[in-house]
This record gives sequence, C-alpha cells and structure tokens, in this order.
Amino acid sequence: MSPSDLLLLDEPTNHLDLDALVWLEEWLKKYEGTLLVISHDREFLDAATQVTIHLEHAQLTRYSGNYSAFELLRVQKLEQQQAAHEKQQEKMQHLQKYIDRFRYKATKARQAQSRIKALERIEKISAVAADAEFTFTFKEPDHLPNPMIAIDDADFGYQTSDGSPDRKVLSHVRKTIMAGQRIGILGANGQGKSTFIKSIARDLEPLAGSITEGKGLTIGYFAQQELDVLDPEQTPLHHMLELARKSGQAGQSAREQELRNFLGTFNINAGMVTQTVSTLSGGEKARLVLCMIVWQKPNLLLLDEPTNHLDLATREALSLALNQFEGSVILVSHDRALLRAVCDEFWLVGRGEVTPFEGDLEDYHRYLVDESKRSAEARRAAHPAVERPVKTAHQPHASGSKRLKSIERELQKIEQRLTQAQENKGRAESRMCPMLSYTEVQTITLEWETMGKLIGELEEQWLLLQDEAEELCAKR
Repeated sequence: MSPSDLLLLDEPTNHLDLDALVWLEEWLKKYEGTLLVISHDREFLDAATQVTIHLEHAQLTRYSGNYSAFELLRVQKLEQQQAAHEKQQEKMQHLQKYIDRFRYKATKARQAQSRIKALERIEKISAVAADAEFTFTFKEPDHLPNPMIAIDDADFGYQTSDGSPDRKVLSHVRKTIMAGQRIGILGANGQGKSTFIKSIARDLEPLAGSITEGKGLTIGYFAQQELDVLDPEQTPLHHMLELARKSGQAGQSAREQELRNFLGTFNINAGMVTQTVSTLSGGEKARLVLCMIVWQKPNLLLLDEPTNHLDLATREALSLALNQFEGSVILVSHDRALLRAVCDEFWLVGRGEVTPFEGDLEDYHRYLVDESKRSAEARRAAHPAVERPVKTAHQPHASGSKRLKSIERELQKIEQRLTQAQENKGRAESRMCPMLSYTEVQTITLEWETMGKLIGELEEQWLLLQDEAEELCAKR
C-alpha cells in the first residue's frame, strides 16, 4: 500500500496459495518501480522478472531475461567457458614445451624467456566445476493396496475440549484414493486443504463418517510446518534411530553408521547429524523430513507444501523422484511447475467440500478470475451505495436501453477476444522447450507476456462494462 521506487522481496511466495500468487504476479507486472526478488518458484520468476542475477561462488553474474532464459544462457556460457579453458590449456602446453626445450640453449634463451613471461601474463580461464547435483529416489513400496483409502461421508475439522460445538471445516466427503493416483489439491488458504491432509494422515479424527485404509498402507507425511513431525530439541540422528526402533529394525539394518550415511545422501552432513533440529535452516529441516519419509518406504505420499523451504535444485530432485515413485501421491502446493510435472488430476477444496476439478492449472487460473468477478458482484450487491456510484443519472430511459444493447455487443466481442488470447497464450507456452535458441525463447516469451497483458486488459474492460450495465439496469 505504501508507494515505493524500489521493492525488495525475499521469498514472497513461500506461504501464499495459488490465488494470492496469481494476484501478486499480476500486481508486480504493473509495478512501476524497480523490483529485486529472491524466489525458488521458477514460474513466478518467469512471470515477474526480466533480468536474472546469479549468485555463485561469491560472484554475481547478470543475465538478460527471465529464469527460463537464464537457464539456457547459463548452459551456453558454461559450454563457452569450458571450450575457452581447453583452448587456453593447449596454448599454455605449447608454450611450456617450447620453454622446456630451449630455455637452456644460448641461441634460444631470449625467445624462451619471452615465452615464460607470456605464460605468466596469461589470465587463467578456470575449468567448469559443476556442483554435485542433489538427487534421491523413493524406495519401491512393499505393498500397493488398492484402494489405498476409502472416505465415506466424512466430516473433517477440529474437536473442542471446552464443551463447545466441534469446528467443522469439510462436510460429507466421499473420496477413494486408488493405487497409482497422483492428485493435486487446489483451493484458497483457509478452505481446508491442510485439514483434509491431516485427516488422512491420522493427525485428526473425522468428526463423522469413516476412513478405511487398505491392508498394508504406509503413509509418508510431509507437514506444511516441518516441526509438526520433528522434535526441535532432538537431532537428525535421533529421529532416524527412533524410526528404526518403532519399525522393529534393530541390529545390523539400524546401525548408527548406516543411518548417518543415509542422512548424508540428503546433504545432512556429519556435523549436522548431531545438531538439534532447532538449529537447522528451513531447507535442512525439509530435507530431513524427506529423508525420514524415504526411509519408511511409503506407498502413499501426503505432501503439504513440501517446497516452501527448498531451493530450485532440490525442487527438481523432488519432482524427478515423485515421477519415479510407484505409489500414490496427494500434493498440496503453490509450485505450479511441480503440480504440472507430478499430478494427473486435481481436487478442489472450497466451500466446505472436496470436489473433482475438471481441467488443468490454466483452467484453474480462469476459475479464480471468474470467482473474483463473482465476489466483486456480490460486494456491489451488498453495498450498492458504495460500490455503484451514479455516473449517468441524467440519461433518459431510452438512451439507457440503447446503451445496454451496445454494452452487450461489446461484452460479446471482448469474450471472443479473451478466448482467442487465452488460446494464443497456451500455444506460445506449449512451444517453449530447452532445445530452442535464445532468440527463439525471447520471441516466444514476448508473445506469451503480450497475450497475458492483453488478457488482463480485456478482463478489466469486461468488468467496467459489466459495472456500467448493472448501474443502467438498476435505474430502469
């Protein structure tokens, strides 16, 4: 709300739902000042930025373009650096051979000394030292019950201890989770997404109805707040030893060194395994939870905003691991790249219900726009004096009717243009792939952004005309 020339945003999307994330993206596109943002959400960066500053090995490197353009340009830069390094090494070896051969020959000593100085003056081009990629895989489940979970006419919410009525969040939920399903959960914050996940994870008892689990069901639960499943006063090693004890794995398979090694595969190094969880960073806690989940060999994964504290490399590793996972996945996330990569279907949590959502994330974006329009109309209906200022009170009735017909025609034209713009934007997005040249990426990105801007302008025109039509109708 405060006007600014420079806006500094450090991971602004971590706890936003998709509704708020979409709103923020649109707002930032219209922001007239300078924006500097740190984020691990690649789609958010693509939508909000035009320049990328890469911090690596205590150096900053500037790249023109959004995150997708940066990825391509960096690969090209590394390839060029490696080629230049190899070429320079050949030149230096040639000089060194000459020096070694002639430096002690009187007739060639001067030339040899000249080459020694030339060799010393060469500014060394370092070889590309690629950082070790973080990867992991989920172990093959021992069982794959089918169905995994059957929910029959269940009410979910929170039981009270003071005698007041239970707080019901979701009603009459009837859902079956089959083996191999990959379900994304959509809905605004506060609508009950986490309540739904916690109820399946056995953290909350249903207020009514039943949840039936398949024989051999093993749940891997990633809570939105990592400390819901971690003890801040205990160490990562203690958590792993407790898992081994509870599962009855004693002796050889639960040796301390084996568990230390397993923690190491999740970049929880020797120094960290005996630190208390409270001293770990958000990303380190998230990797510890993932480590614990993988070790338990689950067949059903319940992931509630697993990427909040993960960097891009770990998000990529999680996406790859989930695509190789043989069990079922229920995913709550505002990371659209992860949702697109993992989920085959979506369920919508809202208005006290859990219902199938027919469509993809682009359809959900349009659904959010429509919901926003409906909310605005409801507010105008509730506060007509405030929301509907009279702009044309002097117009006669006949003139109003004529204007209404004109508005209807304009609305139809806008809706047709909206449909076309959305199709064009979708086509532009589908053409984007890593094999394109930088120029092609820039062209497609510009087309995608232009269509997005046009869609926003058309939607704004639609709302203004709709407002005017309602005002005219109210006077008839």
